[in-house]
Formats: sequence, C-alpha cells, structure tokens
Amino acid sequence: MADRLLTRLHSLRQSNGWIYATMLFSALLSLTASFVLSVDALALAADPNAVLACNINSVLSCGTVGNSWQASLFGFPNAFLGLIAEPVVITIAVASLGGVRFPRWFMFSAQVVYTLGLIFAYWLFFEAFNVIGALCPWCLLVTLSTTLVFTSLTHVNIRDGNLYLPERASRAARRFVAADLDALVVAVWLLGIIALVITRYAAVLF
Repeated sequence: MADRLLTRLHSLRQSNGWIYATMLFSALLSLTASFVLSVDALALAADPNAVLACNINSVLSCGTVGNSWQASLFGFPNAFLGLIAEPVVITIAVASLGGVRFPRWFMFSAQVVYTLGLIFAYWLFFEAFNVIGALCPWCLLVTLSTTLVFTSLTHVNIRDGNLYLPERASRAARRFVAADLDALVVAVWLLGIIALVITRYAAVLF
C-alpha cells in the first residue's frame, strides 16, 4: 500500500501537469508580491516615512528594506523586474499545460535568465539579512516563489535535455531528477533558510 502510494506520488511529481502547475502557482505568487512591492516603492518614493502595512516590527519591516539602496539597484525599484519577468514564466507554464512545447534554445535561454534572477533574489535576501538588518515579508515570498519556479524550470529542462550539457553530465542529471533528489535538495535548502532566520531573529519574531 505504502509502495503504491509512493509510486503514485513519484509519477505525479514527474508529470508535466505537476511541474507546470507548480511553476504557474509560484510565478503568480511572485507576481503578486512584486506588484505589492511596486506599490510600496511608489509610496516610499513620495514619502520615505510612509507607514506600510508590512512594517510589523524592527525586523519585519518593508519600509526599512525599501528605503535601502539595495532595493533600487538599477535606478528603479527591483520589484519592477518581477512585473516584467513573471508574466513570461506564467505564459510558459500556461502554454505548456496546454500542450505547447517550446524550442530547446528558448527553454535554455529561459533557464539562463531565471538563474540570474535567482542569484539576484538571494543576493537581496542576504543583503537584507546581513547588511540592512531587516526583512521584508513580501521579499521573503519572492525568494520562496523564485526558488520554486527555478526548481520547476530546472527539473523540466534537465528531463528534456534542454541545457546543452555533456552527455555524461546530462545522464547523471536526469537520474538525479528522476529520483526526486532535486526536491529533497530544495526542501533542505528552504528549511535551512528558515532555520537561519529563526536563529538570528527568534527573540524579535516570537
């Protein structure tokens, strides 16, 4: 009975329906967070002392993070990048759920761009954590959802051989995702991030 259930769960996770639905849900979360952050950025631009709904305490404070130079690294609010990137991911996910298969070069390009986005999201997280000394709840949601989108995109690109890896590396990567080890890595990674935040800010958070 347990073996049958595990087999079904494995088949579900390896299916296009699960992969692209996860990608779609995660991208929608990220888009929502980016929209809220964009609105907050405009409010802070008009009044740096504006009281935002997510200014909960000295640690959970969107205003503190939003007023930092890191929040506008390219001269405009970082959240605008999410408003641009996430609709593309949503389009890929919806089209793929409908049976569309994009060219290899397109999926590889999407992987490269989103990998840069993931690196940027974690740079912002560690800047907030180590330099700014405050965390933005909506930014944390972006970090989570970006991680999940990246995981889903990487899974399907490895499975479908879209990453132009050497044959030996490609086979090893396919075995890795086929065994659901990528899900295990992501789960451990996210639990590690949560533990890091709780360990650092437990006294204030609780």
